[in-house]
Formats: sequence, structure tokens, C-alpha cells
Amino acid sequence: MSRVCQITGKKALSGNNVSHSNIKTRRTFQPNLHTKKFYVPELGEYVILKVSAHAIRNINKKGIWNCIVEASKKGVLK
Repeated sequence: MSRVCQITGKKALSGNNVSHSNIKTRRTFQPNLHTKKFYVPELGEYVILKVSAHAIRNINKKGIWNCIVEASKKGVLK
């Protein structure tokens, strides 16, 4: 499975490492992903999602069901 958040769609970005002597080399910025198990009362079962720390905050605020519905409308979660 790739390093993509299943709720927000966050994925790796590319940029530069810049040394003290200002030499630039390419690097990637990875999202802060966690594999979490969430209970969905509407389904009556648990779902396992790979989500970013930002998505966990959204789930705590809006609820897991609303986040799943929004992600499927955006096409991030299939």
C-alpha cells in the first residue's frame, strides 16, 4: 500500500535538503501516517485505515462516518 492518507489524500512531497554550504540535494517529505482501527456505529463494525495525524484530528472533530463520506465523494477513499 502506498504512503497516502485514505481520508485527506495527503501524499509525499519533494523538495531539497540544503546544507550549511548551500548545496541542494533532493529529498521527500513524507506524511505523518498511522494505521488505525476505527469503530463505525453506522456499519456496526471496525474499519482499518491508514490516516495522517491531521485526518485523526478531523475524525475526532467531525466523526468517522462523515469523514468517510467526504473522502468517498472526493474520490480519495474507494
